[in-house]
Parts: sequence; C-alpha cells; structure tokens
Amino acid sequence: MIQRLLILIFAVGLLASCTPAPNNSNATANINAAPAPSAAPSPAESTPAHASAQITLPLLDALFTDEKFVSGLKSRVKLTDQQIDSLKRVSNEEIGRLQAANAEDLDDSSGNARERASEQLNHILGERKARELASYANEYWSKGDQSEGTAGGPEMLKGPNAVPTDTRVVVNIPAFRMDLFQDGSLVKTYQIGIGYPDFPLPQGLRKASTIIFNPTWTPPDSPWVAKMKNITPGETVEAGSKLNPLGPIKIPIGLPSLIHGGKASARIGKFASHGCVGLTNNQIRDFALLLGKASGTELTDTTLAGYLEDKEETKTLKLSQPVPVELRYETIVLEDGKLHIYKDVYNQNTNTEENLRSVLEANGVKFEDLSEQQRTEILDALTGKAKPKKGQKEFVIDLTGLSAKGYPAPVNLDKGTGKPATDKRRSAD
Repeated sequence: MIQRLLILIFAVGLLASCTPAPNNSNATANINAAPAPSAAPSPAESTPAHASAQITLPLLDALFTDEKFVSGLKSRVKLTDQQIDSLKRVSNEEIGRLQAANAEDLDDSSGNARERASEQLNHILGERKARELASYANEYWSKGDQSEGTAGGPEMLKGPNAVPTDTRVVVNIPAFRMDLFQDGSLVKTYQIGIGYPDFPLPQGLRKASTIIFNPTWTPPDSPWVAKMKNITPGETVEAGSKLNPLGPIKIPIGLPSLIHGGKASARIGKFASHGCVGLTNNQIRDFALLLGKASGTELTDTTLAGYLEDKEETKTLKLSQPVPVELRYETIVLEDGKLHIYKDVYNQNTNTEENLRSVLEANGVKFEDLSEQQRTEILDALTGKAKPKKGQKEFVIDLTGLSAKGYPAPVNLDKGTGKPATDKRRSAD
C-alpha cells in the first residue's frame, strides 16, 4: 500500500511538469493593478551564449505537451508525424523507467540522461536531424514561450557573477538560491528547490508578468497519466485539491516553467521540481508580496489573504510592470570576499580554471595574486581532490583582502523552514 502511494505521489509530480494550465476566462478572476513606473520593462528574448545543451527525454516529454513546440518541430525541424510519434513513445518509456526506479529522489547524473537522449534521437532521426531537434528544443527550453515579449527590453547581464542595477529576480541554479533585487538593491534571498537532472531548470532570461492565486492544474494527455487513479488527462484539477501540486500561488515565467509553492520544507535546497523553481507555501506567499512591491503593484497582506481565502476561486493579478527573471548556472561565485565553488549539479563542466580566472578577473583579481594556500585550496576543490562531506554542496574559500568584492551575500535568507527570515549578510572574517 505504501509503495503504491509513493508511486502515485511520484506520478503526480511528473504530471505537473511545471507547465501552466491554459487560462479559462470564465473561471478565473483577473485583477488589474494600477500602473506604476518603477520596474524594468519586459525582457527581450535572450539565450546565454554559454548555455550548454541539456536536452533529456523527460524534458522532451514535457515539451510535447506544448502545441507551439510541436508545431515548431514540424515547421522548423521538418519532422514528420511518424517521427514525432516515435519520439513521444521513447520519451514516455523513459518516464516509465524513472518511475519504476523511483529515481526522483536520487541525485542522478544528468550527463547519463543526456547520453540516453542523444542515442535515442540519433536512432530515430539520424545525426543531422537529431542535432537540429536538440538545438531547437534547448533554444525553446531556455527562452520559454516569449509570445508576449517585446523587443528592446533588458538582456541577460554580462559577465560572471554580475550584480543587477535594476529590478529583477536572479536564480543561481547550482546554489539553490533565488534573489529579488529592487532598483539594484538586494531585498531578499530564498533557498529553493530546483529541477531534477532529468528535468533541469532552463537557463536564460524570462519574465514574471502575473501572479496567479489558487491555480488549477491540467494533467497532460500522456499514456502514463491514463493509468493514474483519480487523474484524467485534460480534466482540471481544482485549486486546493490534494492532487494539485502547485500550491496556493504560481508565477509563470515563460512556458514551461513556473515559480510556485507546494513544496515541503524538506525539499528546499534539493532537487524538487520538473523544470521549475520550487518554494514552500510560506515562501511563495512572502515572495509574491515582495514581487508585487518591486513591480509597483498594489498587493498587501490583507489583499493577498483575501485572494487566497476561497481556495476554489482562481484569481490572476497582472503586475504593473513585468519583472525580468534571470536563470543562471554559475558554480563559481565570488561573494563578499569569499569564493564559493558549488557542485556541478547538471554536469555542465563549469568548475574549470578558465571559469575561475574569469570570475576573479571580473573583480579585478588575478589567480596569481592569491596566496599559495588559497590557490591550492581552490584547485583541490575544482579538480575533486578535496572530497566534500556527506551532503556538502559547496566549498567556501576565504579570500582575505577581497571583502565587499563580488556578488552580495544573502539578505534575510529564507530557508523555507517556516521560521522568520534573518539577515544573513556574511562578513569577511
């Protein structure tokens, strides 16, 4: 009985795929906020030049639920219906393999996931078409659905560990960290759950334009969904239902990704989602309030409580100004005089001496300027010679004399424990 329950919970999580359900104008109340002039304009489409290919079969399965993506496969990659059906079949089989292995709770190697995807794509499409599909899928995954985007907006910040001077959200995936900046000042830091290696968080520039309270959820039409108890593909799972994995609030940041609640505190700081930023219910409520304020949107504790009071009524609040959401993959971060080397969670081969030198030089420091002990500690961490303790996700090396240099330390760090956030600004000592 317990095993069947675990499988059901696993499948429910998979179904979410962090893909927003289509809006139903008859069922959703839209809340128009008074315009305010403070936040940055919506970002233009942008994909970081350094983003590595990260297509996996489960990721492809999630993208197949998006009609625009499937249409692009036909028009841009020139795939036939038969080829698309074959890709859907192997993607579904990979989902079944993950479910049978209960792989969701494992720190699986995303490198292996990409290798399996490459083999299947080459077998079905041939090498040339496989490359074209992977390129299109990664581009789509990085940019999301930017159909509402406008040209001439903000871009991905240039250089390593770049600090915003505007209003934007910065997510650093390997650090399990999300920061909200308002007019260049770091307002608050959240520890987050990130996408599993088979369902990686995308990298690139997105935007947040709406906050959706009491979101409904529509399971995709996939063969493995049909086998689930009390779940019907295409049938709306009501807001507040125990089968709805999205929590009380979701914030779309371009298909197929969301920032949403519903996560247990035990999943924060770990793999926890399927291509989304996962927060606890308390965290998402707090973040929604601060995002509203940063965007110049009228949203108070009282109005938020009012929106959430009727759990069966979905309401959408349009932000007065869209807020850019920057999804980074930085495993080497100079933060307030301390060098953080994070675990390369998606096996992107980013912990290199070249990237290290780029981070240091962006802050006016050369690797050779460091002491011999510091250089040894850093290289040992990069090469794997220094072995992390169980559960350790980062090495921290104090670079004496570089206090206040680099990316800012966390502010009012919220770890999702339910306890009041405390100011966690780090000092150099």
